[in-house]
Amino acid sequence: MLHPTLVNGRFGDPALFVQLLHRREALLFDAGDLSALSTRDLLRVSHLFVSHMHMDHFIGFDALLRVNVGREKIIRVIGPAGIGACAGHKLHGYDWDLVERNQTDIAFEVIEIGAAGPQGASRFRFKRRFEREAIEIPVDWDEPMGLKLETALLQHHGLCLGFAVSEPAHANVWKTRLEERGLATGHWLQELKAAVVAGAGDDMMIGIVPGECRPLFELRELVTLSAGQKVVYVTDVADTRANRAAIEKLARGADLLFLEARFAASDREVARQRAHLTTSATGEIARAAEVRRLEPFHFSPRYEGEEERMLDEVRMAFRGAETEGT
Repeated sequence: MLHPTLVNGRFGDPALFVQLLHRREALLFDAGDLSALSTRDLLRVSHLFVSHMHMDHFIGFDALLRVNVGREKIIRVIGPAGIGACAGHKLHGYDWDLVERNQTDIAFEVIEIGAAGPQGASRFRFKRRFEREAIEIPVDWDEPMGLKLETALLQHHGLCLGFAVSEPAHANVWKTRLEERGLATGHWLQELKAAVVAGAGDDMMIGIVPGECRPLFELRELVTLSAGQKVVYVTDVADTRANRAAIEKLARGADLLFLEARFAASDREVARQRAHLTTSATGEIARAAEVRRLEPFHFSPRYEGEEERMLDEVRMAFRGAETEGT
């Protein structure tokens, strides 16, 4: 269901565009330079997840704003404490004339995440010239488009968020078992799969055909569950024990981990001073988290023309070979 693309490759501003299969909506992780995205792509964005508000992660907010003014839409923005004020300053940097003539009302709902989870929410509406309104934290803030959202509070030069989105579990029906029991396919299988995914009790009745129902415990063996896809996005973090532990927990068993690898292994001291990861640290964290696939990004421009070297260092550490200091 999740189809992610690094908007600016491994060297450009951080931005991950995630298309959702069979959905118009899309997710955006960080908003660096978004000029590579089409107007159509930007109009699909329903949720923006911001790791922190450094320029190369947030400057693209204006591009998202510009194409959506004049649309009837809500865009939800999730980021660390302080993002509400930053979004407000962005929005108030313009004069909003002719607001009364517009029939549509684009709104941004901004949710701030702290150590204990969501700690506040604000709404900025075009029809009110984007004046900040305090709102209740939406009950579904951690379920964007029916997905499960998890966050990790990390340290860079200040606070930074890591994000994980997961599909619900997949329920699959064994057609051979249906045939063995003489049961026909039909809409009732959707009800059966939903009941299994939801963990319904064995005594729940499932309607097979009009006038015939059977308890779930008789039908449960027809269905097997498999985990949904999990995609994780983390960037701009210091290589500390606390950060490593938090990232590994967030990314545990992920199908796809996008993790920064700002500096080469030999530049470990520079990485420490600038609170970033090296290629080897990135590979080690992904290996410890037992992710299926690792996509390193946010390479420093100093390594332009050396992408394969950087990738090789990440791969070696991901496989367990030592690279630091080489």
